[in-house]
Amino acid sequence: MIIIPNSIATAVPRSSPAVVLTALGLAAAGCLLAALCVGHPVLAPGTAVAALLDPDHPQRVTVGEVRLPRAVLGAVAGGGLGLSGLLLQDALRNPIAGPELLGVSSGAAVVVATIVVLGLGVPLALQPWLALAGALVAGAGVLLAMGRTRAPDHVVLVGAAVSAACGGLVVAVVGLGTQGNVVVLFRYLMGSLAARGWSHVATVAPLVAAGILVAWLIRRRVEALTLGDEVAAGLGVAVARTRVLAVGTAALLAAAVASACGPVAWVALLAPHLARRLTGSASTRRALAPTLAVGGLLLMAADLGARRLLYPVEVPVGIVTTLVGVPALLLLRPTGRPR
Repeated sequence: MIIIPNSIATAVPRSSPAVVLTALGLAAAGCLLAALCVGHPVLAPGTAVAALLDPDHPQRVTVGEVRLPRAVLGAVAGGGLGLSGLLLQDALRNPIAGPELLGVSSGAAVVVATIVVLGLGVPLALQPWLALAGALVAGAGVLLAMGRTRAPDHVVLVGAAVSAACGGLVVAVVGLGTQGNVVVLFRYLMGSLAARGWSHVATVAPLVAAGILVAWLIRRRVEALTLGDEVAAGLGVAVARTRVLAVGTAALLAAAVASACGPVAWVALLAPHLARRLTGSASTRRALAPTLAVGGLLLMAADLGARRLLYPVEVPVGIVTTLVGVPALLLLRPTGRPR
């Protein structure tokens, strides 16, 4: 077991994790209920709940097969993005690290752009899995290119290069598209939860669950990395192996989300910072569960905003997360990992 000195891991005032998680849970429940009610037609909360519980209710399909899976996907995907950001920021000791640095979002975008623009006729149920494969290939490319040093700065540099290369491929493919398929592709590239169903939840949820399990098992080692490689090695941590495992898990989480929802920006970056503000702790262990909750809540709330901001026109959820994320980042001003 890795022992983290309490004087370092808990050097800022703490809030009760139970209080924080309870508050986040209540907020998420309210957000879920709103997600079931909002749309066309707008339903009263009681009607939405009744439609969910009664298989013969006239709004059963609208609530149970359209709105509910979309909200659940937002919660699962947001939690996965938040956890991905937490692992990257702590393992790389970089407070502004995000999945975009690993190229996984861009890798998924290359696959989806190719399918849509070239009209490859891939079944809809298979597309998330192909996008996931593209994302994992890009993430694996970053991990392989890290080389033996596996220094945080090296990872960031390689990830930025892979992202840039994938972004160039996406632009090249989009240039071959027609007006019709470019509109569809644009919504994916901006990040969207529209027209997602239980099949998308089934694609993302098992991978996010696996990522949570790995993150829980390595949480103490990742926290030790935040103290510096020499200190972590002195505590008995295999520095390079732990960093690769953390970055690989972050890539898996981001890839799973990108395959179904597109490259949703800012959630992974902001969720860990907000969770640490709420808990008042810099500890990776203490931030893990709140980060999952904050990430899920952020994406669910952003999707509600995307549905109502220009109603009846729906904007991509990635635009809402960007509109919220930029000022939030300026307010938080993460100049370093909180101590």
